[in-house]
Amino acid sequence: MNMRYLMTTKGGSEADEKLFAEMGAFVEEMTKAGILLATGGLEPRGLVMTSEGDDITVTDGPFLEAKDVVGGFALVEVRSKEEALEVARRFRKIVGDGESQIWQVFG
Repeated sequence: MNMRYLMTTKGGSEADEKLFAEMGAFVEEMTKAGILLATGGLEPRGLVMTSEGDDITVTDGPFLEAKDVVGGFALVEVRSKEEALEVARRFRKIVGDGESQIWQVFG
């Protein structure tokens, strides 16, 4: 049974032609293999929604340091956690130093 994982990324190399070419090839490979379900970039500042009882508040933000901004995501479907980690390792090798977070998606 396949499992889905949501991967987010912070940091990485400055975008240049080499990075775009390597990432394009990686995305194409993952798509052809049926692993990559969705991918995309995220705006640096979204919205924050908080709730307390019946009160819901929406504010601009979060306001983070540049190194803490989540820059993008990928949703993958793989056979195991180990396979998800290997996909994330390959991604990090392309984009360089930074952080990726990986969550299993249920449902």
